[in-house]
Amino acid sequence: MPRMTSPTPSTLAIIGGSGLADALTQTLDNAPTTTHTPDTPFGQPSSPITETTWSDTRVLLLQRHGPGHTLNPSAVPYRANLFALKALGATHVLASGATGSLRQHLQPGQLVLADQFIDKTTKRANTFYEHAAVHAEFSEPCCPVMRRWLAAAADRMPDLTVHPTGTYVCMEGPTFSTKAESEMHRQWGGDLIGMTAMPEARLAREAELAYALIAMPTDYDCWKPHPPGNDPMGLLQEIIGNLQTASANNLALIKEALSDTTLLQEPSPAHDALALGIWSDKSQLDPEEIARLAPLWGRHF
Repeated sequence: MPRMTSPTPSTLAIIGGSGLADALTQTLDNAPTTTHTPDTPFGQPSSPITETTWSDTRVLLLQRHGPGHTLNPSAVPYRANLFALKALGATHVLASGATGSLRQHLQPGQLVLADQFIDKTTKRANTFYEHAAVHAEFSEPCCPVMRRWLAAAADRMPDLTVHPTGTYVCMEGPTFSTKAESEMHRQWGGDLIGMTAMPEARLAREAELAYALIAMPTDYDCWKPHPPGNDPMGLLQEIIGNLQTASANNLALIKEALSDTTLLQEPSPAHDALALGIWSDKSQLDPEEIARLAPLWGRHF
């Protein structure tokens, strides 16, 4: 097994989902920034990518659903997003996303450091390597180094509730689950239900990017009946309020984590994900395809 290496200096890409993207933008109103609008072999990313520096760490910010939240989960250009971040020098990806809770103890407004995923998506391109046999190991989809880094930050914030583990079920959407599906997801061992973690996490692994996800429960999924008397508009306002609370908590956790990035200098398994993952005879691959995807796998040729 080749020795794992961690690229230095680390560049942290933050993919903001519902709620967090707006909070990040407001935070950066007075910060020096650079805007990148890269093109990729897979088209344009969801949004321009904002580069800034937080606590001496180079940070790249991307809005998953685009400016104005115009992209539904199935329409997000996941391959373009991850390719663009990798090409701009990202070494670590910290993602966030609103979810429904499948467990009573995972309360709306709290945060969950997801550690496992169940992929139910069906419409999305889930690999960069359509013209080669590339098989990346994925038993631990979220980087253990990044999860320890986030957990350490959470330990320094005793007033913040951050759950250390959670299995995220990623459904296609855009409609929500039936009650039968929600109960099934609970029986499968799911803790959270969302629509955006896949194929994002898979593509991050194929790009040799360390990846972690902070999930933000905004409500209980439909397995749990709503209290009687709650009208739909009241429920929506409650969800929006929970999203705002979770986004503020998420931003606070990220800021605290960025105050000490020592742990991120440790090797991540993801950074050598392709060392044994390219099964094709490299001499038989099209040189144009090797060059097209050079930012992702070029160092292995």
